[in-house]
Amino acid sequence: MATQKSKLIVVSGIQPSGRLHIGNYVGAVQNWLRLQNKGYRCLFFIADYHSITGDYDSAEKREQVMNLAIDLLALGINPKKCTFFVQSHVPEHTELCWIFNTVTPVSFLERMTQFKDKAGQQDKNINMGLFDYPVLQAADILLYKGELIPVGVDQVQHVELTRDVGRFFNNKYDTYFPETKAMLTDVPKLRSITDPLKKMSKSLGEKSYVALTDSPEEIANKLKRAVTEATGIISMTEEELEHAMQTHADSHADDEKLRGMAGVWNLLAMLKIFGSEDEADRIFAAQPIRYGDLKMLVAQRIAEHFAEFRKNRAILAKNPEKVRRILAAGAKKAQKIAKATMKDVRKTIGVR
Repeated sequence: MATQKSKLIVVSGIQPSGRLHIGNYVGAVQNWLRLQNKGYRCLFFIADYHSITGDYDSAEKREQVMNLAIDLLALGINPKKCTFFVQSHVPEHTELCWIFNTVTPVSFLERMTQFKDKAGQQDKNINMGLFDYPVLQAADILLYKGELIPVGVDQVQHVELTRDVGRFFNNKYDTYFPETKAMLTDVPKLRSITDPLKKMSKSLGEKSYVALTDSPEEIANKLKRAVTEATGIISMTEEELEHAMQTHADSHADDEKLRGMAGVWNLLAMLKIFGSEDEADRIFAAQPIRYGDLKMLVAQRIAEHFAEFRKNRAILAKNPEKVRRILAAGAKKAQKIAKATMKDVRKTIGVR
């Protein structure tokens, strides 16, 4: 007998915008792997339409999509346990987005904090897609009647808008879409190696993050340059650091101290994730910390953690046609659901 949990629909996507790094893995992919093995009905997709709202090289986009697909499959995304596809391969995503645009008040989109953040990162390309991004996200989710959306705290606002959009549609026409809920994922925030006052991000340059495809030597070289403080003594708890960083933008006090402390806690967080909590606890207890040794240990544990991934990836990279077949099969499964949804929606709004 199917359990209630097995019936719940989980929908989540990730953008193809450069090499996947350990921050992406910890923040999203690791959770996808857990969810697909817990009996949820999971739909995971590569959000290529979302990715074109930013500055990008169109000649590289197909390669980015393929590389991300290879990465996710090599990490363990299993097409037999989930529906795995590319967003643009299912045109119903954008069709439903347009329909949702007709019921979504502009004032609700103007509240979205991520629009302001993203617009600030590309002030010469503030396009309508950036503004309308949350409506397409609502379509991504509700097209499959998604019920649980795994997100971090910074994405809760978008899930709340998805719930609002579904409610607007239901109130205007007829009750059809379910009430979507955020599935909060409690994951450590990995910080930039070169500037740990900021989160790990591709936008800060290749030296600021550890890519999953980095060789053990590349990982070691990057972490050798990781920012730390000078004494070997951790003078702030994680809670004190978080509080100081939240007020940092206003106070502009102790920049280097905060940066150093953030760098040390970042190394310990990576050791807990890719090594063990016991190792991190022993190093913390043995202060003053020898940061050179800590960096090499963290590099070793990260390299070990992704050793199987690198082997799997090398095999898949030699067989791109297999990857294309997997994506095509996933799109076919997804479109079967999408077509049924859009047939109902078109009838409901009176266009067919």
